[in-house]
Amino acid sequence: MALIGTHISVAGGLVKAFDRADALGCEAMQIFTRNQRQWQNKPVSLEEARAFYDAWKLSGVKDVTTHASYLINIASDNGEMLNKSRIALIDEIERCGQLGIDKIVLHPGFANNADEETALMTICDSLRFVFDMTQYFKDVNILLETMAGQGSAIGGCLEHFTRIGDELDWPERLAFCVDTCHVYAAGYDLRSADAYERFVSALDRHIGIGNIFCWHINDCKSVRGSHLDRHEHIGEGEIGQAPFSMIVNDERFENVPAILETPKDGIGDVGNLAFLRKVRGR
Repeated sequence: MALIGTHISVAGGLVKAFDRADALGCEAMQIFTRNQRQWQNKPVSLEEARAFYDAWKLSGVKDVTTHASYLINIASDNGEMLNKSRIALIDEIERCGQLGIDKIVLHPGFANNADEETALMTICDSLRFVFDMTQYFKDVNILLETMAGQGSAIGGCLEHFTRIGDELDWPERLAFCVDTCHVYAAGYDLRSADAYERFVSALDRHIGIGNIFCWHINDCKSVRGSHLDRHEHIGEGEIGQAPFSMIVNDERFENVPAILETPKDGIGDVGNLAFLRKVRGR
């Protein structure tokens, strides 16, 4: 069964996230290790890393994933932006290595003025460079996230990930995060048991089930195929409740974190987590 959790604030310090996650009964959590709206951030201190490690040992949280800064675009056709993005991703890997976090969720990027093939090859070049520059943190994996396909975003179809994986010869540190809102908005159906099985089969064919290291659990405000990234509370959007029960109970995703990125208002994390626990049965 999947590990249930949500994205947790690190306001006041990284270590504070564990108290917040434990208060919600999370088995897994996702955090930002840095201010995701700034390029420059102070390094993780030895004291901060030690406090994070100690708090994790005492917490009920079994798995921690981080989300890379939204500023990063490793597909950029702008040389300055591309260089800054690669450096920022290297910095994120180093931070995670110091904190003992082994998963970084990353948006594949935007092509902007480049064509799709050029953008895909830029992503591959970026990942080669980043993996090469961080060999000393070989336990830290990059999880490319499925996207809604809005604008020039790469990752709105599973074939993009197959192309990247094949080009890089499927390195061990390349993995994936499947966002339910994004894939539904991109046109994939998972609302019934049959549709869910077809979708999981497509995931296995294009990226491999064993390469799915995280799920983002979100209902979708927009209709299927709209390419609009609009997250909603579970059961209050177009996807409905059934697929989420199937995901958290699917033995193929044993111990894979299932992280909520649903709105914080309304029923909030408490209500969405309660639903996931109820349908999972424990």
